[in-house]
Amino acid sequence: MNTPLVQRFVLHFGEMGSRWGINRTVGQIYALLFVSPQPLNAEDIADALGFSRSNVSMGLKELQSWGLVRLQHLPGDRREYFSSPEDVWAIFQTLAEQRRKREVDPTLTMLRDALLEPVTDPVDKHAQGRMREMHELIELATGWFEEVREMDRERVVELMKLGRKVGKLLDARDRFIGGKNA
Repeated sequence: MNTPLVQRFVLHFGEMGSRWGINRTVGQIYALLFVSPQPLNAEDIADALGFSRSNVSMGLKELQSWGLVRLQHLPGDRREYFSSPEDVWAIFQTLAEQRRKREVDPTLTMLRDALLEPVTDPVDKHAQGRMREMHELIELATGWFEEVREMDRERVVELMKLGRKVGKLLDARDRFIGGKNA
């Protein structure tokens, strides 16, 4: 199961996980489950990665809390088996939703509270103005994300493939109607 290709992917995912704010061990467990052709139990994972059973157990609990692994039982086996969802789009949506809940929503709450505070000090007024800009940007981005999330997958893929063409279309529109970028 631990071919050089799989090992390289698992190690890379662990390193990337630490940059994304998750434990390296958790990243490696997820990567192994993601590329595994069949569900794995905690012992299989510990053996494959050289981790202690307790580290694997804690990692699996974290992945379950994120909704990134499925727990299942196999007929005739009392152990718990874990797998990654097959649909990469569902995984992406789960990750984005969890990051929104854990990172974006608390930031928006803090910014809203800060913007409601009455301030008179010029430094605080300046800071509040900058916070307002940040709040507006995050609100715009999360609103756009929610709209995209409600689209069917084919439409999202189509939108993503448009890429720079959307900007060119907006430039052409502005030139046509004499807009600000003409």
